[in-house]
Amino acid sequence: MWTAIVVGIIAFIFSSFVEYWVHRFMHKWAKFGERHRDHHRRNEGQGVVWEFRDYVKGSFIAMLAPFLISVEVGTGWLVGALIYAAFSAYAHQLQHENPQKCFWMSMPVHYAHHKYQMWDYNFGLAVDWWDYVFGTYKKVECFTEEERSQPQGSYLQLRWW
Repeated sequence: MWTAIVVGIIAFIFSSFVEYWVHRFMHKWAKFGERHRDHHRRNEGQGVVWEFRDYVKGSFIAMLAPFLISVEVGTGWLVGALIYAAFSAYAHQLQHENPQKCFWMSMPVHYAHHKYQMWDYNFGLAVDWWDYVFGTYKKVECFTEEERSQPQGSYLQLRWW
C-alpha cells in the first residue's frame, strides 16, 4: 500500500513537470502549438471535463505503462496521474474564469500568462513550482482594483463542459 501511495505522489509531481514542458514547447514550435495558439486567441478554457479528457488522452499510455512493473506500482501511478489531470483541468478552468480563487499560488501564473501575453514566462497551469525551478516565473500585478472588487463565485461556479 505504501508503495502505491509514494508512487502516486511521484506521478502527481512528474505530471506537473510534463505539463510545464509541454506548455513551454507549445510556445516554441509552431506545428506543436496550433491548437494552443487558438486557445490564446479565445482566452478561455474548454471546460473542466474536456480539459481532463485531453490530458488523459494525451498521456494514457504513460499512465498505464507502470503496470508492466507491478499492479501496485501501476495503480499508484495511474491514480496519482489521474488526480493531477483532474486538478490541472480544474485549475486551468478556474484561472480563466475566477483566478482570484487560486489560493495555492501567490499569483495565478496561467492567468498572468494570458493577461500579459507572456510567451516566455509563467508556463504552469495548476502549479508554479517549475516556473521557479527553471527561471520562467515572472511576478506581475495580476489584479486591478476593479477586478478585486468584482464579486467572486464559488469554487464550483465554472464551466464544467
